[in-house]
Amino acid sequence: MENNEFKAGVLYTAAAYILWGFLPIYWKLVQNVPAGEILAHRIVWSFVFMALLLFFLKKWKPFIRECRQILRDRQRLIGITLASIVISINWLVFIWAVNSDHVVQASLGYYINPLISIILGMAVLKEKLTKWQLVSFLLAAAGVVNLTISFGVFPWVSILLALSFGLYGLLKKTVAISAMFGLAIETMIVMPIALIYLVSRQTVAGTAPEVFTSTTALLVLSGIATAVPLLLFASGAQRIPLSMVGFLQYFAPTLMLFIGVFLYGETFTHAHLVSFTCIWAALAIYTVSRTKWFHHLESRFSRSY
Repeated sequence: MENNEFKAGVLYTAAAYILWGFLPIYWKLVQNVPAGEILAHRIVWSFVFMALLLFFLKKWKPFIRECRQILRDRQRLIGITLASIVISINWLVFIWAVNSDHVVQASLGYYINPLISIILGMAVLKEKLTKWQLVSFLLAAAGVVNLTISFGVFPWVSILLALSFGLYGLLKKTVAISAMFGLAIETMIVMPIALIYLVSRQTVAGTAPEVFTSTTALLVLSGIATAVPLLLFASGAQRIPLSMVGFLQYFAPTLMLFIGVFLYGETFTHAHLVSFTCIWAALAIYTVSRTKWFHHLESRFSRSY
């Protein structure tokens, strides 16, 4: 039974990261729509989908109770409000990056993200930095510095994606809420802004939007494209060890990198190769250093000397 649970956990989590990895293709299909408008649709339709899901799963009443509890808890309310703002920024930057031919930079951001989380944990939660985490961070920093020197431009897209997603994870720790309720509440908080933006866009345009188009259908379905991977992840991650989640998370940026280079023909220079190699090495050290096998080997080595 436990083995089946583990297999299901790996399958669900891997599926979530694979879907996230292919997400650039989805946003490319609506690249004729401004990034801000895509984001607004994503927020609105994510909430609509989550509301319908909660209703059909008969979880609407528990959801309302959760909302009331959050309203009475000032710290949780601030935490989830900030989380909704930060994840909206992350979504906007990612959509803009994909539709502005920066998929490779986006993939770099999600490779860096675990290392940014280490620094945030150390700075905010006062977590101790191990020597291997320090080595990982310095290697990743070397990769970023190399890109900056080589191109003369700081990779702000990558850093902003990594930082916003890292902050989102940190804020979610303070709220402690299920993925289903969390996404519903986060999108509900920012939905009024999204609706105002969409209405103002139509007012400025002065024409009624075309309803029955493939673009409209894709924008509506963006709610499902947002929610399904998150729900798969939530279901899978609770069944498997954190170290396995850490390994599987690299599926997404690896797929993004291949898509950016081989499908959309983005440039991947020698400087990119050097920087990505530094970051891949950093992630390998970071991932291996978290395993029980590594700790056992390290302790045996320490006793020998």
